[in-house]
Amino acid sequence: MAQVLEFKLPDLGEGLTEAEIVRWLVQVGDVVAVDQPVVEVETAKASVEVPCPYGGVVTARYGEEGAELPVGAPLLTVAVGEPDGESTAGSGNVLVGYGTSEAPGRRRRVRPVALTGGGAGGNGATGAHAAVNGTKAATPAADGTAAAPASSLPATAPPSDGPVPVISPLVRRLAREGGLDLRRLAGSGPDGLILRADVERALRTGADQGGGRTAEAPVAAMPVASMPAQAVASASTSASTSASASASVPGEVRVPLKGIRGAVADKLSRSRREIPDATCWVDADATELMRARTAMNAAGGTKISLVALLARICAAALARFPELNSSVDTEAREIVQHPYVHLGFAAQTERGLVVPVVRDAHTRDAESLTGEFARLTEAARAGTLTPGELTGGTFTLNNYGVFGVDGSTPIVNHPEAAMLGVGRIVPKPWVHEGELAVRQVVQLSLTFDHRVCDGGTAGGFLRYVADCVEQPAVLLRTL
Repeated sequence: MAQVLEFKLPDLGEGLTEAEIVRWLVQVGDVVAVDQPVVEVETAKASVEVPCPYGGVVTARYGEEGAELPVGAPLLTVAVGEPDGESTAGSGNVLVGYGTSEAPGRRRRVRPVALTGGGAGGNGATGAHAAVNGTKAATPAADGTAAAPASSLPATAPPSDGPVPVISPLVRRLAREGGLDLRRLAGSGPDGLILRADVERALRTGADQGGGRTAEAPVAAMPVASMPAQAVASASTSASTSASASASVPGEVRVPLKGIRGAVADKLSRSRREIPDATCWVDADATELMRARTAMNAAGGTKISLVALLARICAAALARFPELNSSVDTEAREIVQHPYVHLGFAAQTERGLVVPVVRDAHTRDAESLTGEFARLTEAARAGTLTPGELTGGTFTLNNYGVFGVDGSTPIVNHPEAAMLGVGRIVPKPWVHEGELAVRQVVQLSLTFDHRVCDGGTAGGFLRYVADCVEQPAVLLRTL
């Protein structure tokens, strides 16, 4: 006898509590293998594919693309073959790259099972249970289009009391927008479950048009005279609030603050609230640094990137000024100086701004830094960075010169204490060795947490960085 197992959204690590469904990789009725990726989700850290620890036939999917689910919410159900005395605990590999909660079990053969109702049987049973119990945490996706033919089941039924079994909130919304009374509709799913196909068919044929007010009609539709004064005031306030929240000017675009973009917004807001930041800046002659890089690359081997040289300079500067390689423990009221440099760098992607972290940057040479920057940048653009590669930074390097701007006052990447900003390098008139000349000039800025140090320390750090940019040979002291 087949057994239906429920696969829930696993713990994604790094304190993440929810994820957004980006793309389903399987359909209801598909046969999946153990550890086969079934859905792509986006967390506040990265976009990952989630593998299912069970093998069998997908009987239900929970949540539509774009929906957010909390950790522990059902993702899908799988009908597996007869256990034959073997364990059905699955592989334990709940998320590739994030560790497992238990050791992988022995794989077993899966016997495909036949689904009733055109592949919506298992889906419908679960959905009906959720509807009857009023559960809203997770409902099956409204793709139950493989319903029985319209001729085999009546399109309408006499109104009945009690909850209406509906496969998903989307179906309720379609019925509400179409003026369809779900209580007068007979569902084609198991136990009378109303599927999306039932609602669409009823709307196409005009069934139940002009029916009575549905159970989902807003309270504001009640006659005001029959409502208590407090209810009238509450309904009025709620209606005005809803109208102001949903009203939009023609052409206005609203972008939800969720996923990576939402996490960035929350982090920047917290940084602005908690960190008393200050900024200092200096112009530096980068001509010699550019010449040194050209000479390195002319010698053959790996092409050294400019950001790698700047990262090497930062590591040397932080060794001299460790106050800036720290964070503030607000609960203990202590400044924590870190013995290592985990260097973050700002990377702009289609999903928004992310800050990958180069681990132990202070131990790497220019070639190693170049390779790691390239690897993390490619992963950021592909959306495959792991939470571990996006957290744990102690200092951030922000090369906003790639956007063609000279200067900026960035927000410190909480919980770090400082960020070095680098503008574009452009030819400018400059006094060199007592004479006016055209030199390659760059603006450097340091935004720092004023709780960890005073202006003297910040200025000393920035001046050392500028000296290394102007005279790269200064770095030989620390190599």
